[in-house]
Amino acid sequence: MEKNKKRKKWLLLLVLLLLLIGGGYGIYHFFFAPEPQTMSVISGDFLPEGKDATKMSDKEMAELAQQKADESNFNMMIASDATIDSKTQKGQLPIKNPESNAYPVNVEIKDDQTGDIIYTSGAIYPGEEITQVQLEKPLSKGTHQTTAIFSLYDPQTKKKQGEVSAGVTISVN
Repeated sequence: MEKNKKRKKWLLLLVLLLLLIGGGYGIYHFFFAPEPQTMSVISGDFLPEGKDATKMSDKEMAELAQQKADESNFNMMIASDATIDSKTQKGQLPIKNPESNAYPVNVEIKDDQTGDIIYTSGAIYPGEEITQVQLEKPLSKGTHQTTAIFSLYDPQTKKKQGEVSAGVTISVN
């Protein structure tokens, strides 16, 4: 019996709360909500009729799409192993930027153990290559694991567009 009274009180309280919320929304909606304003756009300028433009052919569209795809592709070419002379810190390390690439690159070689940059190529434009490198930071005799970081740059703005990395093992003799 007492349980039923409590349940009825809670149910009555819930109904009153819902009525209060509904009444509050109604009062707001009818008395305080801003009225929607109608807008009309009037413009004196209209798109003129076509004059000199022609539709691109399927072949032209395909060539444009291929050009965009070619610009987005990048092939890096670097030897995975290099031998450096311990006295001169010079050695053979072929790095190529193929003509098929659209971006000039800068290559930095980082010693994986120390994190030091041991070589920086400077700009290598498409169609250019480096065959011999002179390390900027000397490495001790032995085998060193390094990472070559290719930074791609926009040829017009000279802003960096992205990076690609490759591992290179350097043997210092």
